[in-house]
Amino acid sequence: MLVLGIDVSDDLLTRWRDWLMPERQPYALAPGRAAELGLTGHIAPLPMEHRDSFELYALGDDVVVWLTRAEARALPRDVRDAQPGAHRRPSRDDAETLRRIVAYVESGRRPSRHREPGAEAWRDLAGRLPRAEELAGTFPDASGPNCFGTVMAAAGVPGAEKVWMQREPFEAWLAERTVPGGSDDEAGSVLVWRDDAGRVQHAAVTLGGGWAMHKPSQGWMSPTKVLTVREVKASARTPGRHRRRHRIV
Repeated sequence: MLVLGIDVSDDLLTRWRDWLMPERQPYALAPGRAAELGLTGHIAPLPMEHRDSFELYALGDDVVVWLTRAEARALPRDVRDAQPGAHRRPSRDDAETLRRIVAYVESGRRPSRHREPGAEAWRDLAGRLPRAEELAGTFPDASGPNCFGTVMAAAGVPGAEKVWMQREPFEAWLAERTVPGGSDDEAGSVLVWRDDAGRVQHAAVTLGGGWAMHKPSQGWMSPTKVLTVREVKASARTPGRHRRRHRIV
């Protein structure tokens, strides 16, 4: 099946369903409220994939309880209204469930255009970005892989596309493998967005010919995709961020 222009296996579609529409779904509550409602027996860790599906970030002191549809219906209205993300339950019709999952993944996201540059363009990248073609137009196996690891992997760092790459190793790679400069039209320009404090927030890499590659977030629903440089810039535009270029050497 094609999702955002990317081939997705049946196995990955099954995992998407488990992450987006599990039988028991997570709800964040203050510990005292969970005890008051008799839900302490339902407290369990929150995997990254479910954190991303249900937008349960920055929990603070809250605990996560896992509830069936019937158990969730018994929650007080104020608890249900306080949840940051939607809870989606599977339909009785498997085809309808699949349609809803695909609609969720595609909502508000640009399709990857990795088929448009052409075989010759990808061959020309082999020296500077040896793994760019391999990574372009792929979904991650789970939550965690992010923009920093994607850029490093495209440039040849083994396994970088499989981990939640932190700022420090990315900054070290940037200092070792790049120099300031580059242009949007040449291959191997790393576009780096920093906040007002100088912390790196996002990165992409140009492929030449007006194309660029990036992974918009660390979520399981976020693929490594090819867009025009203009589209990547529009996608990454956020108030307070400043973009700089670095050329891979």
